[in-house]
Amino acid sequence: MKNLLLLGDEAIAQAALDAGLSGMYAYPGTPSTEIMEYIQSSKTASDRNVHREWSANEKTAMEAALGMSYCGKRAMVAMKHVGLNVAADPFINSAMTGVNGGLIVVSADDPSMHSSQNEQDSRFYGKFANVPCFEPSDQQEAYEMIFDAFELSEKYKLPVLFRITTRLAHSRASVTTCEQLPEKKLSLPSDPVQFVLLPSIARRKYKSLLESYEKLKYDIRITRYNIFRDGTKRDMGIIACGIAYNYLMENIRDSVKEFPVLKISAYPFPKDLVQDITGRCKSVLVLEEGAPMVEESLRGILDDGIKIYGRLDGTVPRDGELNPSLVARSLGMKTSYGRGIPSLVKNRPPSFCKGCGHSDVFNALIEALKSYSSGSVFSDIGCYTLGALPPYSSINSCVDMGASVTMAVGAADAGLFPSVCVIGDSTFTHSGMTGLLDAVVKRSSVTIIISDNSTTGMTGGQDSHATGRLVSICRGLGVDAGHIRELTPLRKNHEENVRILKKEFEFRGVSVIIAARECIQTATKRKRTESSNR
Repeated sequence: MKNLLLLGDEAIAQAALDAGLSGMYAYPGTPSTEIMEYIQSSKTASDRNVHREWSANEKTAMEAALGMSYCGKRAMVAMKHVGLNVAADPFINSAMTGVNGGLIVVSADDPSMHSSQNEQDSRFYGKFANVPCFEPSDQQEAYEMIFDAFELSEKYKLPVLFRITTRLAHSRASVTTCEQLPEKKLSLPSDPVQFVLLPSIARRKYKSLLESYEKLKYDIRITRYNIFRDGTKRDMGIIACGIAYNYLMENIRDSVKEFPVLKISAYPFPKDLVQDITGRCKSVLVLEEGAPMVEESLRGILDDGIKIYGRLDGTVPRDGELNPSLVARSLGMKTSYGRGIPSLVKNRPPSFCKGCGHSDVFNALIEALKSYSSGSVFSDIGCYTLGALPPYSSINSCVDMGASVTMAVGAADAGLFPSVCVIGDSTFTHSGMTGLLDAVVKRSSVTIIISDNSTTGMTGGQDSHATGRLVSICRGLGVDAGHIRELTPLRKNHEENVRILKKEFEFRGVSVIIAARECIQTATKRKRTESSNR
């Protein structure tokens, strides 16, 4: 045993390695990225040859992890909350097939949308799929839960959802580690049709899944994380979920014995667990990060008229991230919440890095579109989404990964001309290729600009599956070689780049423009490394 100062993401990664992990699968997405990065840099993972390469997207990561589990070995897949949408098909069905080796699905939610399109709560996926869900309150608990999650997964032959949020993922704490366990040996499923979801098999397995979900409520690996502690007061009890429990303790540490508190960090939980606290108190305050999932469950469980406070009645804000001040205010305590921080520096909107190739792409795009009406540029998720802000203000959409291509196709179907999209190289291989295939099959009049910086830039410069492959991918999908244009986004090439864009806008068919220039951040790091190695 040893103590390590770890991010929540790193505690999860270290625990997985210590629990005998054989395969780690992921696509970069804040706030989950550091889980894979920690394992990639781990000497233990290297010595044991743990699989730890990035996947093309979250769906392929989930399916590959399921394949590792099929072989009896322990696997983990990590993604941000919107990535779970991408992986939803295999995730939901993996509850039906069940698993062989232990399988943990980490979903990192992002309340307040620090770097995301929405605030969705991944716990609903666990409930929807009928699989167990862990929600740690701190880094030490996250570490310990991973061991229980793997064991629970193998006992019930189910994937386990592991839900964390931004503050836990990206804050550090001391973590006491355990002795490392060996990896599981290769062993195929004893039931040869376990992973075959033909309707006749699926119907039988669904009944079994529902039975298992009821048993989970009373398993020690779930119940040990759901703790009721009585208090002297009876006016109000408090239910705190996951990291919200941490925020609560910050506020009531000096009066902890006064409040009846139920800590919930694992799901599903039985009705009688809730009735331990509701039977003692006149009202209940529910503190949970994200959506009012537990609060809504209580309103369905309870029939004794007890008053419930939380996100639904406005005691806790319905949107945004929880914090200790918001919890204090919900308890009626004095708080500094709402006091402004003295402004020493004016707020500045985010902008492209100096020397960023995306900037030159947009400068050329703006000039090339001057003779057309506005509203014809669809974009995607990446650094280049900053093209929506001044001084560019030149993109008109950012919905989900890969949507730029298919929205441009749909707009062309509606008669919009030109219909243009901007997508990054990593996003293109994540979810844009199928949209391009649609465009080719439909012979759509679209211009697809792939702004290629040879990395997954927005999440810190991870390797891109697209690097060195974009031209061959586009040809393979059926794009006419004469309309796959390559250009270098530099100021000195501006006039030539504008000319190429204008010409392709007028083409009544599918054209792809690959604007390739290495990310300035990764280029700087690469040159620094090369210099130090000389």
